Amino acid sequence: MNERRALFPASFDPMTNGHMDIIERVLKLGVFDELVLAVGENPEQSSLFSVDERLARLREVVADLANGHTILVRALGGLMVDFARDIGATAIIRGVRSPRDFEYEAEMGFLNHHLAPDIEMVFLIADPRYAFLSSTLVKQVAQMGGNLEGLVPRVVIERLQSRVATSSGVSS
Repeated sequence: MNERRALFPASFDPMTNGHMDIIERVLKLGVFDELVLAVGENPEQSSLFSVDERLARLREVVADLANGHTILVRALGGLMVDFARDIGATAIIRGVRSPRDFEYEAEMGFLNHHLAPDIEMVFLIADPRYAFLSSTLVKQVAQMGGNLEGLVPRVVIERLQSRVATSSGVSS
């Protein structure tokens, strides 16, 4: 297989502008023929949206980015490196926002290298505009009725506000 395929796994619960920035920058690099966005479950967090909802939203948001690039959206099951191998990825993309993120990602990278030495880990440092941004913080802002502009793509705002209102029993 001569295609250069990269995997960008995340919970995308919800997708943030930080995720969008990493996706856009990977595409801009022009190193990969395909980018696979994989929606995974984080067992340490409860999800606000189902995997199917996140897949649909992600497809909607990245549709305009394709512009000659191949972007696939998939559900991630099992070990990330096994999934990467199954789809033929040669690299796993990870965004790093802080030294704490780097420590965690480096540990995961060492383990992934041990499990799959043929798959490279590619770390992109977050744009400073998004270094503070996480899906967890976005959910907290939404739950407190805060302004989500600039934190998530526009199509995510309404659905996020609606979901938070529904889950808290508030009608809008």
